[in-house]
Amino acid sequence: MTTDAPRLIRSSRLLDGVEDRIRAEFNAPPPPEQALDTAALLELAHAYQPFAVLVTHTAPLKGADVDALPQSVRLVATVSVGLDHLDVPALLARNIAVSNTPDVLTDCNADLTIMLILAASRRAAEYYTLMKAGWGHTLGMGEMLGHRVTGKRLGIVGMGRIGQAVAKRARGFDMSILYHNRRRLDPAEEAGATYFDTLEDMLQHCDILSLHMPGSPTAPPLINARTLGLLPRGSVLVNAARGSLIDEDALIAALRSGQLFAAGLDVFRNEPNPNPALLSLPNLFMTPHVGSATLETRTAMGMLALDNVSALAAGRPLPSGVSA
Repeated sequence: MTTDAPRLIRSSRLLDGVEDRIRAEFNAPPPPEQALDTAALLELAHAYQPFAVLVTHTAPLKGADVDALPQSVRLVATVSVGLDHLDVPALLARNIAVSNTPDVLTDCNADLTIMLILAASRRAAEYYTLMKAGWGHTLGMGEMLGHRVTGKRLGIVGMGRIGQAVAKRARGFDMSILYHNRRRLDPAEEAGATYFDTLEDMLQHCDILSLHMPGSPTAPPLINARTLGLLPRGSVLVNAARGSLIDEDALIAALRSGQLFAAGLDVFRNEPNPNPALLSLPNLFMTPHVGSATLETRTAMGMLALDNVSALAAGRPLPSGVSA
């Protein structure tokens, strides 16, 4: 690679196709053997003086970390949609552009949401546990019964790209789609879904509730004892968005009492070490924050991050830039 190619560093090794492109089009040190934390990333940034820094959640840049970036840095490109790990206003105030990777993970996150709905409703965790133990007896007609998904009422909180993709898939199960969003969609986007101005008004009509909105560790949980109590008894809750959206103590109580029949979670308030009380619940199906974890999507995310680096270096608009 020529010396005038954009200089970049990354906080973790990316997929092979992305690493091949980095070697071909950019000036970069070898990928780290293990994901770098913030301190190690900043040390590498000062040693290498990059034009761009590619990050994931393992190396958050907030507050003093932003101030510590060298003057050479013109772009922080996160290989994620979420921005929780970045202090975007502070970066922009330093005239450092920010980009993320929306759209390319929409389908895989929606696919995972449907998996969580099916697995929670049909008791997949309990079935798997029974089979791993050797099974051993024929199930009776009334034993270990799940809930049918087909024809149920699905409430979606956050009808953005992912929420709409979930709704599209759910229609294949003849579900009725209800949604609450900051704004009502136009009729073409709604595709027959029913809009509710308030979350509280929608909850009483939901057999299944799925969350698809940003979260903040400092904001009160959207789903708490009060809102869980508004759902019909025996409903199902799914969250593939952000762990901070749910009061986990209230969730545990609802799963134990039967207010919730089951839940499916891909995200947790304390990652990667969830509350042990959650792990002990038989009616909770869990995955380890893997909404985008497919070869196709993780490659596309890395490529989009590099597209942003190339665009800024060439003076073009960022394909997926983030504003304040």
